[in-house]
Amino acid sequence: MTTETTAVKSVAKTSPIPLQFSWGVTLAIVGTFLFALKSIFIKLSFAAGADATLLLAIRMGMAFPFYVIVFAVLLRRRWALVAGSDVPAFPMPIVIRSLLLGFLGYYLASYLDLSGLEYVSAQLERLTLFTYPAMVAALAWMFLGEQVNARILIAIGLSYAGVYLMYGQEKSFTPDANTGWGVFLVFLAALSYSLYVLFAKPVMQKIGSREFTSLAMIGSTFFVAIHFLMTHSINDFFEVQPIVYVYGLVLAFVCTVIPSFMINEAILKIGATRTTVIGSVGPVLTMLLAVMILGEPSSWKHFAGMAIAIVGVSLVAKK
Repeated sequence: MTTETTAVKSVAKTSPIPLQFSWGVTLAIVGTFLFALKSIFIKLSFAAGADATLLLAIRMGMAFPFYVIVFAVLLRRRWALVAGSDVPAFPMPIVIRSLLLGFLGYYLASYLDLSGLEYVSAQLERLTLFTYPAMVAALAWMFLGEQVNARILIAIGLSYAGVYLMYGQEKSFTPDANTGWGVFLVFLAALSYSLYVLFAKPVMQKIGSREFTSLAMIGSTFFVAIHFLMTHSINDFFEVQPIVYVYGLVLAFVCTVIPSFMINEAILKIGATRTTVIGSVGPVLTMLLAVMILGEPSSWKHFAGMAIAIVGVSLVAKK
């Protein structure tokens, strides 16, 4: 055996994180950061006069053409692969499941989240969404028999300890009687998104993450459109301040399109549990952005909680 061969094998054995796992963690982290910007731009949109339903319609309406184009390109490629056979490009049961999962993950969860943000601060909203990694782990154990190892449990425990510290301090800053209702709405959003994350992976494995994401977003846009037309006049869509369209554009692409593909790809590479726990750093990022951009109050307890949460999340990055 040559020295070069020995060195190569040594590197392979000592490499702590396989490339696929490392890439999946990177996608999850970047996607989480982009999603963390969402609450900030939603709050700015509310300040400019938009409400939850109108803003969701603008956001999804701007993203819709992109997903249609992406799906059309992917569909054309799939047709080329199955040409001359009886195999459908996309089996109808898979299409229906993708559309329904889009209802859970991108319509219902988004609407409940935006509605909750009308009553609570950006920091409190993200802290409440922090519950969904634990929800996913519990639901995966209940319905799929998925194993949850000690490292994941410790990571969730530390993360919740950090968020509990920040949450207690945040409550003292938000004495509004409607805060409890806002937290409840965001909690339901977390539950809806947890169900989406849990059941999305099997579908993505069958048709691919990009195909699934495009179908889910297309389906959710139709649900959003129906909701908007039932509660608003079509003129409301065109009578908002121009800055709301700018915020909507950022929400559509920077905070929706790009991170949605990143997170779904991360789920395929490192699994739903690790992806969701990495995503739990979102409240920390939102806290910093909310203080810097929105001028929301903060304290040493917020930063102490942030440090504890980061320790918890860092455990997940070790395979």
